Amino acid sequence: MTTVAAPGFSTTASALRRLYFVRFAFAIVWALVMIPLSKDLNPLTATLLVLYPLFDVAAAIVDARASRATGSPTLLYVNIAISLLAAVGLAVAGASGIPAVLRVWGAWAVVAGLVQLAVAIPRRKMGGQWPMIISGGLSVIAGGSFIATASADNPALTNAVGYAIPGAIFFLIAAIRLGRAVKGN
Repeated sequence: MTTVAAPGFSTTASALRRLYFVRFAFAIVWALVMIPLSKDLNPLTATLLVLYPLFDVAAAIVDARASRATGSPTLLYVNIAISLLAAVGLAVAGASGIPAVLRVWGAWAVVAGLVQLAVAIPRRKMGGQWPMIISGGLSVIAGGSFIATASADNPALTNAVGYAIPGAIFFLIAAIRLGRAVKGN
C-alpha cells in the first residue's frame, strides 16, 4: 500500500527545513555577538535587541508563504504583528534601561511562545514539530522569568540573550527531523 502525502506537504516541509536552518544560524551568530555586549545597554546592544524580533518577522513571512499550501497561516500573521510590536517596544525600552528591556523581551517571549505552540501543535503530523512545541513551552516559561528578573537588584541581559541559544538548537533539531519527512514522501 502506498501512502500519498497531502498536496504541498513535501514542498512545505522542505521550505520549513531550509527556514529552520537559517533561523538556527542567525540565532547562534546573534547570541555569540550579543553575549559579550549584554553587560551594558548601549546603542549597539539596543539595535541588536531590536534586530532579533525583526528577523523573526522576516522568518514568519517566509513561513506563512510556505504554509499556504498546507493550511491557513493566520497565526503566523499574528506572530508577525507581535514581533513588530516587540521590535518597537524594545526600541522604546532601550532608552529606559535594562529592566524595561527585560519586561518587553519577556512579554514577547511569552506571547510568541503561545503562538508557536498554536502553530506547531496542528503541524505534528508533518513531523519535526515536537522540538517547536517544546521550544514554545519553554519560551513561555523563560519569558515569565525575564519579566520577574527585571525587578532584581541588578538585572542583566545575559539570560535574555542566552535564550536565543536553546531556540536555535530546537530549530536545528526540527530542521533535521523535517529532513526525514521530506525524504519519506
